[in-house]
Amino acid sequence: MRVLLDTNILTRYAEPAEAGHKSVTDAFAVLRTLGHEFCVVPQNYYEFCVVSTRPAANNGRGKTPVEVTAEFTAFKSLFMFLPDTPAVFPEWETLVSTYRVVGKPAHDARLVAAMIAHGVMYLLTFNDAGFRRYSGITPITPAAVVAAAGIS
Repeated sequence: MRVLLDTNILTRYAEPAEAGHKSVTDAFAVLRTLGHEFCVVPQNYYEFCVVSTRPAANNGRGKTPVEVTAEFTAFKSLFMFLPDTPAVFPEWETLVSTYRVVGKPAHDARLVAAMIAHGVMYLLTFNDAGFRRYSGITPITPAAVVAAAGIS
């Protein structure tokens, strides 16, 4: 099965010194063993670029565009890319209306819309609470994956 990666997974994966890095790599190992494929969508790249090039003092990573481009190259070799399709926008529009989405969670709704458009059921994220409201997808955290596998 395919698993969409939330951008917070990508940012922690890209930073070995980050507190969540080990749980992400452990979860990747478990999910790969189970035969899952990891996917990203264009929005992941946009969000990753924003947080990565934002100064560390502003909750960013303080990276240069050249550094971020190199990370994109690595991601392209590791993760399946699911392009935007004409089906994403109507799915998003339905989600924001049905779930009365306001503010920043509209970004999350767009990830869910891409998942629905591509038939992806699972989302690996550190923010599972923000995605539980959506039917038809299953948000999972790295900690839950690692715990289910019995890794300590």
